[in-house]
Amino acid sequence: MTPAAPLRMAPTKGEETRAQILDAAVVQASTAGFESLTIGTLAEKIGMSKSGLFAHFGSKEELQVAALDEAARRFTEQVFMPAMKAPRGLKRLRSLFDNWIQWPQRASLPGGCPVDAATREYQHQPGAMRDAVIERQKLLDRELSKTVQLAIDSGELAAGTDPRQFVFEMMGIILVFFRAELLLGTPEASKRARASFDRLVANHIR
Repeated sequence: MTPAAPLRMAPTKGEETRAQILDAAVVQASTAGFESLTIGTLAEKIGMSKSGLFAHFGSKEELQVAALDEAARRFTEQVFMPAMKAPRGLKRLRSLFDNWIQWPQRASLPGGCPVDAATREYQHQPGAMRDAVIERQKLLDRELSKTVQLAIDSGELAAGTDPRQFVFEMMGIILVFFRAELLLGTPEASKRARASFDRLVANHIR
């Protein structure tokens, strides 16, 4: 007889409210940037009082970091976690790439990837947000490099492949894709991004 699964506690009203705030914050950060997030503007958008929102986030900076964390959590949930179901190697790497270029649209983020937006927004602005962005980008680089290394270990990529260089070029394709969507439209940009990724892989096959 198997033990019963632990019961999940229903979210409290406070947790539901915090989730509602962060949902609105991530969408706004996608379209208008993280600097647009203020206690006042967000409270007005979701129909809360400033004091009510302040009870959840004591400052603009705390709200911004929390919104960045939420965006990163959603990215992991919608891009990385589904890819981990694919076999180690090129199938997993390709799944990760495909999930990544599709995730802003699937996540209903009209302004694109909020983490990408934050990287550009705080590149030259020292402070807690810049530090938070750098830390998350370093984590992303490490996880992507591990995924590439697994493809090398499986023999699907050449033994001499530099994982971090592969990741550098892969991210370059993705970032260009996000810029090209505006000019070419999503279908054409997706087609070209996948063709570029195929060439990148082909250049590193035995």
